Parts: sequence; structure tokens; C-alpha cells
Amino acid sequence: MTFKYSVEEIESVASAILQETTSKTLLFYGDMGVGKTTLIKALSQQLGSTMNVSSPTFSIVNEYEINDGLIYHFDLYRIKDEEEALNFGIEEFLFNDQWIFIEWPEKLGNLLPEIFNTIEIKLNLDGTRSLKLCTNTNLTKQKAKKQKIN
Repeated sequence: MTFKYSVEEIESVASAILQETTSKTLLFYGDMGVGKTTLIKALSQQLGSTMNVSSPTFSIVNEYEINDGLIYHFDLYRIKDEEEALNFGIEEFLFNDQWIFIEWPEKLGNLLPEIFNTIEIKLNLDGTRSLKLCTNTNLTKQKAKKQKIN
């Protein structure tokens, strides 16, 4: 699913994304300043958060309360690799039934959960954004599980 939108349309885009997701784990890809955190703020509001949503660049993770649980919002820009993510306990967050929003997920390498959605955002020359929402599965983990079963 793809969207082209202006910042003024972000609420309707967030609503559409939540209707189409197949996982509570959303991975956000895009250049710095493209609007990942702005979209996460809109998604969090759609899910019922009244908290101040901001980028957790220095804290690495922010937690927001919503109507039926929590959102864990990660900004992994400052971490170097999987090992650093393991050191702060990311696995405890990734494998629960809460919403997980991750900026700069490429830093996680093999730590990604089995099922997730990716959101790629690009800034267009006219100031609008193009967004692509994809359903993904972590094929490496699925293959490993099949090998264990056989």
C-alpha cells in the first residue's frame, strides 16, 4: 500500500496505516527529518495516547500509555549494532503483545521479530511525503524454525 500525503493529512494516513497493519511491530525507514517521529505521534494519538510523543534519540526508548496497553517507541540511530541492542534488553520489548515502533531498525540485524510491517517514507520535491507500507516476515527465523521441526 502506498500513500502520497502532506503533513496536514497525517491523521488520515495514520488511520489508514492502522487499518492495514498485520502486526503491532512497525519498522520505520527513511532519511533523517523525513517525518518518522511525526507519523509515530499521529499513530500514537490514533491508538489513544494522550502523552507527549517525542523522539527517543538519547533515551533510545520511550513508553506511551494507550487505551489497551502500551507503545514502545525506539530510536536506534545512536546504537552501533545488535550487541548494543541486546545490552539494553531489546528482546524483552520485541516479544510481547504491545505496539512497537522502531526508527532505524536496520541496526537490529538478526534481532527482528518474525512478523512486522515496514513503513518507508521519502520526502518529495514538492514537500509532500511518499509512504510505502509492507507486510514482512523474517524469513531467516522461519527457515530456522522449519529446520528444527524437521
